[in-house]
Amino acid sequence: MVSGPRHAFAQVEPILRFLGRVFFVGEKPGLGQTLKLANNLMSQAAIAITAEAMAMGVKAGIDPQVMLDVLNASSGRNTASAEKFPKHVLTRCFDFGFSTGLALKDVHLCLEEAAALGVQMTLGHAVREVLSDTQDKYGPDSDCTCVARTVEERAGCEITANRGNKS
Repeated sequence: MVSGPRHAFAQVEPILRFLGRVFFVGEKPGLGQTLKLANNLMSQAAIAITAEAMAMGVKAGIDPQVMLDVLNASSGRNTASAEKFPKHVLTRCFDFGFSTGLALKDVHLCLEEAAALGVQMTLGHAVREVLSDTQDKYGPDSDCTCVARTVEERAGCEITANRGNKS
């Protein structure tokens, strides 16, 4: 996600392509950062809402793997349900590789940018709250998927492939 003068982008684009897929998002400085923050907010929101939905299902008695299979074949599919929960939550590894502290920082910065632009972010504030609670409980170096642990504690269940509902 790159922003700035188009002529400057044209000069550096071949080099940037070595880093991966490159998107030019506009000439106004900072637009790349704004898009990165929006993306990271959505990623964290996906983890949080997937955790809440999974906790509800587990608490009701649905096998978590079956629930993920159905969600991932349905309209609820997202990056958390497709990748993060099967690999990092159901396994109890909580090792996606992005810290709670960095996730909270990005969400906070996104909310600040939204406020400066006059955009209300009700759901973004809820994501910040659960990340903040997770950081308070597990520390800033904990994995961002530990949000699921915070949600589990609130719900009184455990989202795991092995034990399902422990309540």
